[in-house]
Amino acid sequence: MLLTIDIGNTNITLGAYRGETLQFESRMETNRFRMEDQYAIELRDIIDLYGFSPTQFQGAIICSVVPALTSVIARAVEKLVGKEPLLVGPGLKTGLNIRIDNPAQLGADLVAGAVGAIAKFPCPCILFDLGTATTISVVARDTSFLGGIIIPGVYISYNALTSRTAQLPQVSLEAPSHVIGKNSIDSMKSGSVYGTAAMIDGICERIEEEIGEKATVVATGGIAGVVIPHCKREIIHSDNLILEGLRLLYERNR
Repeated sequence: MLLTIDIGNTNITLGAYRGETLQFESRMETNRFRMEDQYAIELRDIIDLYGFSPTQFQGAIICSVVPALTSVIARAVEKLVGKEPLLVGPGLKTGLNIRIDNPAQLGADLVAGAVGAIAKFPCPCILFDLGTATTISVVARDTSFLGGIIIPGVYISYNALTSRTAQLPQVSLEAPSHVIGKNSIDSMKSGSVYGTAAMIDGICERIEEEIGEKATVVATGGIAGVVIPHCKREIIHSDNLILEGLRLLYERNR
């Protein structure tokens, strides 16, 4: 079996693969102050929760956007499964032709997402990852990675709104029944969900104008399931895309 780990700013997503089949997916909180033994214990408990044993894993691969945690969790995984995990970064064989100013600076999560998207969907492809930040990757028809866009995530924008205004409350992130809100809570929900959906539609249109052709649009990330149903254009929701990309990267490099 293979353990795949995506270390994000808010959550750490875990996936366990047997061959090409995802056996389970889980998440735990990103905490920069935990030690490697604490992470090893939590990883062991999650694996046990789903009825597996650390000894069943023949390898592991990690992508991370939190440098302070990369080596900590890598050591925790090595203690747990007895093998040093692969780290997505410079020197790893990706199969991507990365056409940005400095290819070495491309985020590990964006690499994994692009690899997963190329394997599963027709190109050109526009990939949205709706997490702490909203990242947008553009892959050309010839599968070259052209570049992308970074936007403050929905929760970052929402938390800034509530922390910097005196009378706007904290509310759950869900779509109200109408775009035009009749109260502060519905107005905030509308802005967060319908506003993000409209941004996605508009950005797709501008990217397609720039590349000169229609593209497959794919969305992943923690809040994609809340926002994507309210977009006007067809968008494929692929929840485990980064984990799938990690599995493919491991197969290419083991």
